[in-house]
Parts: sequence; C-alpha cells; structure tokens
Amino acid sequence: MEKNETINVLNDLIRINNDRIEGYAKAMKETKDEDSDLRNTFNRCADESRRYKQELLDQVRKLGGEPASDTTQPGKIYRVWMDVKSSLTGHGRKSILELCEYGEDAAKKAYEKALEPDNNLPSDIRSLAQKEMDTLRSSHDAIKHYRDMERNKD
Repeated sequence: MEKNETINVLNDLIRINNDRIEGYAKAMKETKDEDSDLRNTFNRCADESRRYKQELLDQVRKLGGEPASDTTQPGKIYRVWMDVKSSLTGHGRKSILELCEYGEDAAKKAYEKALEPDNNLPSDIRSLAQKEMDTLRSSHDAIKHYRDMERNKD
C-alpha cells in the first residue's frame, strides 16, 4: 500500500476515535448520578479511544504524515441527532445505551473497513488496527449487554 493511502486509513481511524471520545463525553453528561456503572463504562471506552488515537497519531507521524484532528462528518451529524433525540425522549439508560451502541457499530465498521484485505496495510499497522478492533468488540459487547438488560426491563 502506498504511504499516503496508509496515512489516509490511519487518519480515518483517528477520526472515528475522536467521534467515540466526543460521543462518550456527551453520554457521561447525559447519564444520571446514580448510573455510576454506565459512567465508569463510558469513561473506560473514552480512555480506550484516547489510547488508540495516540497510537494512531504516532504511526501517522512515523510515516511523515499530518494526523487528523477532526471527527467524521457522520459523527457530527450523529451527535446533533443524539442531542435532538435526548431532548425528546429524556435521558434514560436505555436511550443513552442505544445511542452509544450506534456509535460502537460505526467504530466497528470503520475498523473492519480499514482491515479489508485490499487495503494492504503494512503488517505492523494491520496488527495494531486488529488489536484495537478486538478491544473495540469487547466494548461494543459490553454496551450491547447493558442495552439488552434495559430492554428486558420493559
């Protein structure tokens, strides 16, 4: 894979991690004080993305590229939609978890796209992205588990 293409893939992953960081910050603000279990999970997910972002930034710089500092356009639209939905439906656990799961699905898809075989990422970068995606799956499953528990209460 050409160096610039690798940098573009890495920057896409930086952007999706920026989306996760902002999304979980918003989710923590919307979460009630008594929902410390969710706040802890959201904080862990945001920290996870901060760590991934730093790893990805390091790779872009190592390749001589300019790291992305923005978020994805769909992520911006999603956060606006999240604001609208939470103002209409309230700030219940189920609603917040459904929104977080949507964000986790987007992150998972971004990593799957980056790891497509035709991207031909260098092996060290592919290994890094795979490691990050594996942990993202665990986070996605944790959010989904919480969401399922809330749905079962209905």
